[in-house]
Amino acid sequence: MSITYLSLEEILRLHFQLIEDFGGSHGVRDEGRLTSVIEAPKLEAFGVEQYSTIHEKAAVYLRNITGDDPFTDGNKHTAVTVCGIFLRRNNKRLTASPNELEDLALKVANEHLEIAEIAEWLENHTA
Repeated sequence: MSITYLSLEEILRLHFQLIEDFGGSHGVRDEGRLTSVIEAPKLEAFGVEQYSTIHEKAAVYLRNITGDDPFTDGNKHTAVTVCGIFLRRNNKRLTASPNELEDLALKVANEHLEIAEIAEWLENHTA
């Protein structure tokens, strides 16, 4: 199975557009954290993927952008958008409402959910 990831340029473009649409401050707070966000879903150890399912990989994007705050503003909007686009590119579609997605992003930020918990939620809310 070939997996399509988002590039740094794509994530930066998405973040810029979200700030334009919803308000906030443009800018990257920490380039190292942002690079980590990009690479984390692809991690392998001894030839074995750390996150083997599409939902786990999407959960990594969501948790890391939300939790690491690589942007000056708009991290939760960016996290949900990147997660949704990643799933769509890999033949999954989020079925959750905007309110459910907002609740998930807040829960990830405030309760520090584990990848497995986020992945399960995503699996239950995709088609």
